[in-house]
Amino acid sequence: MSLVHWILILNLWILKANSLQAGSRVVLREIGHNIVGGSDPKDYAVELNATNFDAVLKDTPATYAIVEFFAHWCPACRNYKHHYENVAKLFNGPNAVHPGIVLITRVDCAVKINSKLCDKFSVSHYPMLFWGPPTKFFAGWSSNQAKSKLRVIDDGRTAERLLNWINKQIGSSYGLEDEKFENEHLSSNISDPGQIARAVYDVEEATATAFDIILEHKMIKSETRAPLIKFLQLLVAHHPSRRCRKGSAEVLVNFDDLCPLDMWSSDKHDVDTSNMIGVLRNFHICGKDVPRGYWMFCRGSKNDTRGFSCGLWVLMHSLSVRIEDGESQTAFTSICDFIHNFFICQECRQHFYEMCSSVKGPFTKARDFALWLWSAHNEVNERLMKEEASLKTGDPKFPKIIWPPKQLCPSCHYSRGPKDKGGSQIDWKRDEVFKFLISYYGNTLVSLYKEKGLLVGDGTTVILEDSSTNAVVVPVGAALAIALASCAFGALACYWRSQQKNRKYYHQLHSLKNI
Repeated sequence: MSLVHWILILNLWILKANSLQAGSRVVLREIGHNIVGGSDPKDYAVELNATNFDAVLKDTPATYAIVEFFAHWCPACRNYKHHYENVAKLFNGPNAVHPGIVLITRVDCAVKINSKLCDKFSVSHYPMLFWGPPTKFFAGWSSNQAKSKLRVIDDGRTAERLLNWINKQIGSSYGLEDEKFENEHLSSNISDPGQIARAVYDVEEATATAFDIILEHKMIKSETRAPLIKFLQLLVAHHPSRRCRKGSAEVLVNFDDLCPLDMWSSDKHDVDTSNMIGVLRNFHICGKDVPRGYWMFCRGSKNDTRGFSCGLWVLMHSLSVRIEDGESQTAFTSICDFIHNFFICQECRQHFYEMCSSVKGPFTKARDFALWLWSAHNEVNERLMKEEASLKTGDPKFPKIIWPPKQLCPSCHYSRGPKDKGGSQIDWKRDEVFKFLISYYGNTLVSLYKEKGLLVGDGTTVILEDSSTNAVVVPVGAALAIALASCAFGALACYWRSQQKNRKYYHQLHSLKNI
């Protein structure tokens, strides 16, 4: 068997191993049925064990976590379960009333695999509940740790008492009868720049949702194939989430085989398209646990506000501040073509296309592209402000504004000018705006992931070069970044790249970006 065949086999094994590892990281979902002694599939509390404990707590977007240590043979634990589940359903899962705030979990200490884990927390009775930031659970707990960030919940014997205890810790007033988007205490994110850090989860959610929409509506066609590849290429190089960069790279590496150029010329193109969509659904572009079914920073006070459109804007801004000067025009055309071909709101995409078409010349500086996108976003906001005020369809908690307000960036504003056509003319300090965009959508956006150690790379940078033709630039080296130290995966990527030279588009690799 040739070396290439062995590399292909090894590559498939690596991807399978990664998939299995990702599959263990089921956050805010029911996973107990995969575990010995597991729970009812309808349970809301996430069942943890020794193999997935750290991974689930590391990956959760929740600010706090509760871990219940119990034994399935314990009568008191069985009696307490419905109390615990009544609280868990408020916080866990895609239909949670208050998602992304507290992760409710449990560990069965009667299962042998969990013995050392339970010993690590000095479990002295069942059920025993701990509270704390998710990442603080890694080190365990003992009663003589005076400075531990974990706390034993000593007043949670009923659902009402447990929820009251939680309310005291976080200053909330949640109730067991809360329904979705009722009694919600969403904090305004206008004046706190740090809140954008929670949007890294929304960027993943928006990316996965967009990919699902494309497949659901069968939007990959002969004329949209190249725009999709170009946008995926941009995600591979500059997406703020490493999981999404990895998933996009896996799609790109397989795209020619799944979606060849001549597929639509076949008499069986309908069957081929269905088969392609079926296979693409197996590629989890931002990991197996995404989309999660809820929003964090982009959550509106009403069910039909913000969400996907907010997450997509954050994604585009985050891409705009990560590119190099030589990539600015490529990034501009990739984003414009993606919205024009794949954003399913017809009026919205038409407005965006008109803004793209109004640009007179090519971008040569990343600064100019980032500021154009910022200005375009404000143009959209100003138009929607009038429409939503007239029709009363806006989010009262998060009304459209000209952005950024002074609370977020005082140095961005010179002064407020006279009223003009219902809007407020602002004299912007554009250099300060650009600095703010880089900080806000750059380092601050990914700060939570950096704290959790989810951003790993080698410190190098991918540079995407523009082309005067309709060529599509696909950075095969992104596979190297994903596989990290795997020489076999790198060899496969090089081999695949060599095969592309005779195809319609050319792949040019410089180096890999670490964000």
